[in-house]
Order: sequence, then C-alpha cells, then structure tokens
Amino acid sequence: MNDNQQSYRKVLNATSLFGGVQFINIILRLIRSKAIALLIGPIGMGISNLLLTTMELINGLTNLGLERSAVKDISLANTNSNSKSVAITISILKKLVWLTITIGVLLMILLAPWLSEIAFGNKDYTISFIWISIALLFKQLSSSQLAILQGLRKLKSLAKANLLGNFIGLLITLPLYYYYKIDAIVPAIIIATFMSFIFTYYYSHKLDIESVTISRKEAVSEGKGMINLGIMLSLSSLITLLVAYIIRIYIGSANETEELGLIDVGLYSAGFVILNSYVGIIFNAMGTDYFPRLSEIANDITKLRKTVLEQATVAILLITPIIVIFLACAPFIIVILYSHEFSPIVAMVTWGILGMIFKAVSWSMGYMIIAKGDSKVFIKTAIGFNTILLSINIIGYHFGGLEGVGVSFFIYYIIHFIAIRTITYYRYDFYFEKGFYKIFTFTVIMCFLAFSITFIPSSILKNSLMIGLIVVSCGYSYKELDKKIGVKDYLAGIFKRKK
Repeated sequence: MNDNQQSYRKVLNATSLFGGVQFINIILRLIRSKAIALLIGPIGMGISNLLLTTMELINGLTNLGLERSAVKDISLANTNSNSKSVAITISILKKLVWLTITIGVLLMILLAPWLSEIAFGNKDYTISFIWISIALLFKQLSSSQLAILQGLRKLKSLAKANLLGNFIGLLITLPLYYYYKIDAIVPAIIIATFMSFIFTYYYSHKLDIESVTISRKEAVSEGKGMINLGIMLSLSSLITLLVAYIIRIYIGSANETEELGLIDVGLYSAGFVILNSYVGIIFNAMGTDYFPRLSEIANDITKLRKTVLEQATVAILLITPIIVIFLACAPFIIVILYSHEFSPIVAMVTWGILGMIFKAVSWSMGYMIIAKGDSKVFIKTAIGFNTILLSINIIGYHFGGLEGVGVSFFIYYIIHFIAIRTITYYRYDFYFEKGFYKIFTFTVIMCFLAFSITFIPSSILKNSLMIGLIVVSCGYSYKELDKKIGVKDYLAGIFKRKK
C-alpha cells in the first residue's frame, strides 16, 4: 500500500466511523421526527424549532466559539506530544466555559419576555424560555467535553458519546411526547441536552489527562489566543444563527394567520433538517477529524493541497449516490421521515439537495480559512455569505414559497463554491489537480441528470431512468474510490481487525 492510498484510507476511516454513528443518529432522529410529526404536527414542530433556534442564538452569542477554537489549540498541543501543555489548555477551556455559561444563562433568563415576543409575537412563552436556559447550560458543558475528545482525536470515545447521548435521550423523551403532546416540548429539550452532557462528561473524564490547577484570572490571560479565535468563530456562528432565525421569523410573519405561519416554519425546518443533517451526513462525519488534522498542517501549503484534495474527492464520491438516490425517492423518503403533511417540502428539498455537490467541495476548501486562523477573511466571508443567503432566501420565499427557498439554496451553494474557490486561490495559492475536475464534472452531470429526470411525467420511464442512473453513480463512485484506496483490500483489513 503506497502513501497516497494510506492517506485516502485515513480520510475514509474517520468517515466510516462517524458516518456509521451519523447514520444511527439519523435513524434516531427519524424516529424522533416521525413521532413529533405524528404527535404534535407541523405547529408543534414550529414551536419546538423556534425555541431551539432561539437557544442556539443565545448560545452562539455567549459561548465565544470555544467548542471550535479549543479543538485547534488542543490539537496543536497534542501534536507536540506535550502532556503538560495539553493539560493546561484543557484546564483553561474548562474555566472559560463556566464564564460563558454564567453569561448565557443569565442573559436568557433576563431576556425571556422579549425573546418570546420576538419569536411568537406575544409573551406566552416567557416561562418556556426561562426553563430552556437549563438546556443552554448542559449544551455548553457537553460542547466543551466534545472539544476535548475531538482535539485529542479520541474518535471512538467521541462517537460513543454522541451515539449514547442521542439514544438514551430519545428513549426518555418519546413517552413524554406521547402523553403530554405540545406540553412535552420544553422538558424534552432539557432532557436531550442533559443526556448529551452525561455521556460526553463520562468519556472525556476517562482520559488520562494530568490535573492542573489554574485560576480564573490565569485562564482569561493564558487563553487569549483561544478566546480571540473563538470570538471570530462565534461571530460567524452567531451571524449564521441570526440569519436562520430571521428567515424563520419572516416565514412565520409572512402568512395571513399565526397558525399558517407556524405550519410553514415547521415545514421549512423539516426541509432544512433533511438538507443539513440527513443529506449532510458526509460533512458531519468528515468534519470531526478533518478540522484537527488540517490545523496541524495549516502552515504547509503542499500538505494542505494534498489533504483538501483527498477530503474533497472522497466527499463528492460519497455524496453523489446519496443525492441521486434522494432525488429519485424524495416524495417517498419525506413521508417516511415525517408524514404526508410534510409533502409540500418535496420541491424545496429537491432543489436544495442539487446544490450539495457544490457544497461538498466548497466545504472542504473553506476549512482552510479556519485552520489558518485568518480572522479578517473569515469574518468578511461569514458576513458576505450570510447576507447573500438571507437575501435570496427571503426573495425565494416571497416569490416561490417553500419551493422558492429550495431554489435559493441551490443558487447560494453555487455562489459559495465559486467565491471560496477564488478566495483560497488568491489568498493561499490553493488549487486542485486537473484530475479532480474530471471527477467533479462527471458527478455534477449525474446530479443534474437525476434532477432533470424528476420532471418526466411518465412514471415507468422516470423510474427506469432513475434506476439506471443510481447504478451508474454507485458504480462510478466505487470505481474511483477503488483507485484511491483499494476497496477490497480496505474492507478485508477492516474485517480482519474485527475478527
């Protein structure tokens, strides 16, 4: 096995580990979403989503981005094999997190009446927002523990913590939704975040990390680098959350009645989850190991080009069959994921998923900006891209409803791809080898063909062509991956290790 194959296999190892975890998590989310859809309907989902989105907004405003900046610092300390430095970095993180938690919880409690007014147009949900502050506490605690596991690249422990937290949380919350319907939303959110915290705490404290005592003042002083990078990342996340929040508020207020508004918010949220969680399984699986790996080589452009190339290639080869299959089965899948009430999002999801092939590449390139800590470029791009996304989402919904939102997502992913490609070329001298564009062009053509086939009125012809395209896309991805990693030998090695 040559070095190139070994490098591609490392990418696929991390992807297969977290891809498997993400797949199981998707099944769990499917069960949860299906239960919520059946038990509390689109209105209940709209209420739940507005509460969660508001919590995420306050979390993004107060957490200083530590769950991401700490990954970079811990990863760098761990690369130098300096256990003392790792211990100090982790101690700084833990001290800083309690500061952000205090600020976040107090802010959410104090702003509860206004948050209710902004999200729902009245103060009826003030008490709900006060209770949700408890979920914010557990969320920030679990995020810090996940950052430790990710920074140290304890991938198996990280996977187990994610999986068990989601599974136990589901077991506890489903009966609540069954018996208490909409009244179960707030307790379910708190319980879900608490279970995530329990398991992340357990696995992070199993690590053999030296105990270091550090004062709060020292943590702030020594953690300036972590805070500065974190604030940059936090601002970006906050802008993203704010845009998502404004879009939901706009959708909710653009309808004739509050009920219709909540229904459309619930439908939009369901479609958004499909695009970013179910279809985005590849990004979630890869990102866990990709960021710390890229941070270690941020100053070596040759290694950066090679790593990003490998990541982008694996990403498009894995996601292309997913896109084609989803386009072929979108109406059926949405009914399975939710219910017939959610059929109006078929057009939104179909357009949005078409843009995912462009997102796969721009996502791989975009991590360079974070890994290099290029704060000026990062903030400018975050503001610019989110302004574009907000504008075209609002325009899309105004003129085309939920389908218009799907079209706007598709346009946005293309704009994002072109812009990131331009920025990384001129800023970092990054470029792909010519062989990459051959693969990329073919996968784009397959995705567009699948999208075009969905408009064929004849069911027999449409289904026949889709089946053929699914076979071609899967076969092509397999052939190209086999060139990179030697699929048969790779799978044989996995089975051998398991035995």
